[in-house]
Amino acid sequence: QVQLVESGGGLVQGGDSLRLSCAASGRTFSNHVMGWFRQAPGKEREFVAAISWSGGRIQYADSVKGRFTISRDNAKNTVYLQMNSLKPEDTAVYYCAARKVPLISMVVRTYDYWGQGTQVTVFS
Repeated sequence: QVQLVESGGGLVQGGDSLRLSCAASGRTFSNHVMGWFRQAPGKEREFVAAISWSGGRIQYADSVKGRFTISRDNAKNTVYLQMNSLKPEDTAVYYCAARKVPLISMVVRTYDYWGQGTQVTVFS
């Protein structure tokens, strides 16, 4: 079992930056692929970014490429999402997720553990 707790969300103006953190506890964190997803009101949960256990493989959604950066610190059992040049359309609840199978995935149902989410609101 892996427990995930997100933090770092908030209310920001368009163009600003935020860094989300996801602290993991429980089973070995470094063995898991870690992902960030988001869900806006009335919409389905969507993939944002994912990182392999070593950090050597990373994937982003097209909508955030060049603006968001995912990283992880296995010594601290933490994964980060640096979000720059935020836009109102980035407004959503952001979720951290962990996947036991060591392959990057963009599919929600392939992740085994989820955090409770942190709200990000971007106003213009």
